[in-house]
Amino acid sequence: MNPLAPTGSLRLRLFVGTLAWVLLAVGVAGLGLRALFREHVTEQLQAQLVLQLNQLSAAVDWEAAHGLTVAPLAGDARLTQPLSGLYWQIDRLGGAPQTALLRSRSLWDQSLALPPAPLTVPSQGYRVLALRDARGQPLLAVARMLQLPEDEAPPLRLVVAADESLIAEPIERFTRMLLIALGVLAGGLLVAVALQLQLAARPLERLRQRLAAVRSGQAQSLAGDFPQELQPLVQEFNHVLGANAEMVQRARTQAGNLAHAVHTPLAVLANAAAHEQGAFAALVREQVQSAHRQVEHHLARARAAAAVRATGLRTPVQPALQALLRTMQHLHTDRGLDFATDPAARELAFRGEEQDLFELLGNLLDNAGKWARTRVLVDVQCERGQLRIDVDDDGPGVPAEQRERMFERGVQLDEQRPGTGLGLDIVRTLAETYGGSVQVLAAPLGGARLRLLLPLAD
Repeated sequence: MNPLAPTGSLRLRLFVGTLAWVLLAVGVAGLGLRALFREHVTEQLQAQLVLQLNQLSAAVDWEAAHGLTVAPLAGDARLTQPLSGLYWQIDRLGGAPQTALLRSRSLWDQSLALPPAPLTVPSQGYRVLALRDARGQPLLAVARMLQLPEDEAPPLRLVVAADESLIAEPIERFTRMLLIALGVLAGGLLVAVALQLQLAARPLERLRQRLAAVRSGQAQSLAGDFPQELQPLVQEFNHVLGANAEMVQRARTQAGNLAHAVHTPLAVLANAAAHEQGAFAALVREQVQSAHRQVEHHLARARAAAAVRATGLRTPVQPALQALLRTMQHLHTDRGLDFATDPAARELAFRGEEQDLFELLGNLLDNAGKWARTRVLVDVQCERGQLRIDVDDDGPGVPAEQRERMFERGVQLDEQRPGTGLGLDIVRTLAETYGGSVQVLAAPLGGARLRLLLPLAD
């Protein structure tokens, strides 16, 4: 299953969604900060160029004998270094135009290719131009039209330009620092989000543990403090648990009422038939006994069905087993039978009613006691998530072709032994009601092994 699918982990989905938003927000912030810094650096360089332009304008002079002259500038030393990246140039306009009438030493033998001079003058007194030098490198330039006061002085255009690498280099340094800072910020945000999700998931984990405790029978309801968002769910679940418990109790009560209502007339009929002789009285006694067995059988099934639907049932096996073994030991004292459990038997629990466990184990032990010669051994284990109970005896065993007949209602393989033939049928019915099973195998002791599989309580 794809963990990013809608059916995947809620924590992972929230983390991935937050990761996407954090990366998007950090990316947008990074682009915005870089753009703002570029604008700031550009404006700063432009201000420096305007300052150089003002100095150049103040240094220009016109003399009739010498023509146009420029006084030495007390500005940036790069203006005297060839191809340093900072340049100025003066063009002559008017009737006898001349490009690069004068230029800075930094231009060496090159000149700036300027567009035609505009007719209007901007309000700030200069224009911003985008130029390229002889090598094709982009330049940022500011230009101004200047008319000296002398009568013979021609109109001039003054240009100061700088290589845009002066902008690119600080922007590149700023970008590296910005990436590091934003990376640390994004990492910190993601760590904070992961911790927040971990803390937010703790109530859900606690809720899962409480649910497991209810399912295993260690608790009857969801107890504890939960966040406001989970409290309605907890209350609704506790309401369902309470309604389920009431339903089971109502089923038990109805089963008890039915037993009482049926047993009373059956007892009256049995007492009346006991004082009478003849075929009719014998028929009544026989049918009363059959009806009594049927009532017990179906009441057991109804009780087990109600228990299966209940939640939180948990009956430890060892206490019930030890009590039944002591009872069987007393019942078969005259035969000297030894009833014992395997020392390796584990402490396991049955997910069902205690009364039903006594019914199941009691019938199995009673059957083993009838057939055993000297010993009955009980082993309790966990097998593939189920409770496995093996009851072994050292009797004559059961032929493979007759093993299924043992569970048929009213069938006794040996009519000489006491019994009604109903015990193993009740065992099978109860076990199947709980989703389990019972079968007959060959026992290591030489007799029969009755293996009972039931639901295991955690």
